[in-house]
Parts: sequence; C-alpha cells; structure tokens
Amino acid sequence: MMTYKMNLNRQPFDMIKSGRKTIELRLNDEKRKNIVAGDQISFTSPDGDTMLCIVKHVHNFPTFKELYESLPLDKCGYLPEEIPTASYRDMEEYYPIEKQQKHSVLGIEIALIS
Repeated sequence: MMTYKMNLNRQPFDMIKSGRKTIELRLNDEKRKNIVAGDQISFTSPDGDTMLCIVKHVHNFPTFKELYESLPLDKCGYLPEEIPTASYRDMEEYYPIEKQQKHSVLGIEIALIS
C-alpha cells in the first residue's frame, strides 16, 4: 500500500470531506500512474488542512471526454444544477488535451478515512 500526496482547492476538498465528491479527476502522469485500489491519498487544502482517503477503484480513460461520458458527474464534484452544463472541457483548464492524450486520465474513486 502506498500513500500519495495531492493538493486540492478548498471547494473540492470540502466536498470530499462531506462525502459529496467521491471521484477525484487527475492526469495519469508519472506521479499517479501506479495508484491502485487499497492505496491512500493524503489531500491538502490551500490553507493546510489535510484529510486521508482510501482508493476504492481507479477508472482509466483516454481523455476527460470519455470519462465525462462514463462516470456520474455528481460524484466528480459537480453540483446538481451544474450537471446540465458540465463539460469535459472544464478540465482543460488544468490538463490541456495534449497532456490528456499523452498520459490518459483517471477517475479515482475514494472514501474518507480521516
């Protein structure tokens, strides 16, 4: 079992902590390519709060377009009123399409430990 460290903005941090967000979206780059079910992720917010989660399942997709077509967006951090207008292009702000195509992308299903 490995423990990975990841930073999160406040809103997704709070959503995971409350149990509303259970799928974290990331690029399948060198830092994350070995994540498997049973591993742990220590998330840190911008103001230094931390929480520990266990990885339940790792979904791998070629790009966020395919991920958005397959996974429940409410579990990925969208509010119910945002889902009708949610777009995979939202993730291009963080991960340009060239990086998605090079590395693939992950939907990491997690559960809060502490």
